[in-house]
Amino acid sequence: MAQTPVTFGSFREFYPYYLKEHRNKTCRLLHFIGSSLVLGIIFYVVTGGPAVYLWLVPLIGYGFAWLGHFLFEKNRPATFKHPFYSFLGDWVMYKDILLGRLSIF
Repeated sequence: MAQTPVTFGSFREFYPYYLKEHRNKTCRLLHFIGSSLVLGIIFYVVTGGPAVYLWLVPLIGYGFAWLGHFLFEKNRPATFKHPFYSFLGDWVMYKDILLGRLSIF
């Protein structure tokens, strides 16, 4: 039987679903590491580093996150069904980890 796709009317509705897809702390840690590296690369390029390093941004950002999903969370990343909300969710979760609202340890 085919599943009915889950739809969301707003990011506010989506974020609790996103957090349920990121229950595993190792998955969240890998997201956090990947996002931190992405910010580091962007900072490096903006402050004078060669722009060629920007090709690493999606590779590192999605690479770390997807490893977390496939190896630890055992689910498919929300990016495949909800790309915009998922991208936004990554950064809101990053902020929540920085502020101590979500644990990675």
